[in-house]
Amino acid sequence: MRQAIPLAALLLLASCGGKDSAADCCTATIRVVVPETTSTVYLTGNLSELGPWQPDGRAMTGTGRERSAEVTAPRGTVFEYKFTLGSWDREALDSTGTVPPNHRLVLDGDVETTHEIADFKQDPMVYIADWAGSGVEGRLVYWADVASAHLGPTRHVEIWLPPSYDVMPTQHYPVLYMHDGQNLFDPRIANTGVDWGVDEAVDRLANQGIIPSVIVVGVWSTADRFSEYSPWHKAPEYARFLIEELMPRVNAEFRTLTGPENTAVMGSSAGGLLSFYLVTHHPDVFGACGCLSTHFPLSEAAVADFAPQAVTASSPDTVPYIVRDIAAGMTVPPGTRYWFDYGTESLDASYGPTHDVVRAWLLKQGLVEGRDFVVRRYDGATHNEASWRARLDDPLTFLFGGGRH
Repeated sequence: MRQAIPLAALLLLASCGGKDSAADCCTATIRVVVPETTSTVYLTGNLSELGPWQPDGRAMTGTGRERSAEVTAPRGTVFEYKFTLGSWDREALDSTGTVPPNHRLVLDGDVETTHEIADFKQDPMVYIADWAGSGVEGRLVYWADVASAHLGPTRHVEIWLPPSYDVMPTQHYPVLYMHDGQNLFDPRIANTGVDWGVDEAVDRLANQGIIPSVIVVGVWSTADRFSEYSPWHKAPEYARFLIEELMPRVNAEFRTLTGPENTAVMGSSAGGLLSFYLVTHHPDVFGACGCLSTHFPLSEAAVADFAPQAVTASSPDTVPYIVRDIAAGMTVPPGTRYWFDYGTESLDASYGPTHDVVRAWLLKQGLVEGRDFVVRRYDGATHNEASWRARLDDPLTFLFGGGRH
């Protein structure tokens, strides 16, 4: 699934190679039938030879409507895969016009399979121009191709204004900054075809009097998502983009309440790491964070598996970065508040031990569980947008509800 990109390092599968390994490997031949005039089609998936999960992992051969590709992996490999036109913005759609789940093969022997692709996502600008067609409650304002002096790629930014914004012209609003903005409001854009439903959740809780209405700023991720979101790589530069460039523009153009008491940040997986980093290192700007399915097991060794250029150590450390930071004496800024959660399925199944370490650290720092922080496990939840959507009310209530102090 797209959201595991690129932090599925724990699930990377060994490549087949060498004369002695052939008997232990299996080949999958993947064929697709695509619409007429389709350009180059790419196979992407969880095998290391495909990135893993790089949207342009392998160009499929053939022209016209029929394309094919082969991959080889150790016997017993569970191969999950998708098709794109070279980017996640142009992912394959099924006959209902939605993004299908990952395709899945168990490689117990050589196998061939054929898929029919009904269409591909349109260019995101088509959906951005038709933001109302997403069915969003309230109003979306898009800023396309936002540049930064601190980051390389440009990115789209959306600002969600609650329904009351246009009918209460003197009211000012707290602000929630969220990562992976393309997944928040519009199922036509969302990576898995399921958006977080942020508009529905905020409006529902506000109408019930549980939280105030808030403005939500969604910043789209880029091809540099891993390094930009990682506290141990480019998160400091990403923080400068948010604090020095984006937030002043948001505050100038919209009726925001400012200060850490009115500003929170939220994300999932690597976005959870980034949210944790922003609150911990910039408590004068962000007062609270919602960190869903946070990829705390990330380590030098895990990074070395899929981004060797990001690791300089000759023998990468297997100890998670967060565990190393805590052991080195990292402290919690006064007054900050943390929400952490994780599921029990797929990538989330490995998250318990590192979240236990974080919980013990927060308690040792004198934080009160339930008031200053939450670490919650959701049985049966997995690592995708549908799971985060299902429990979004809980972190929103913690961040903006009456339990704040």
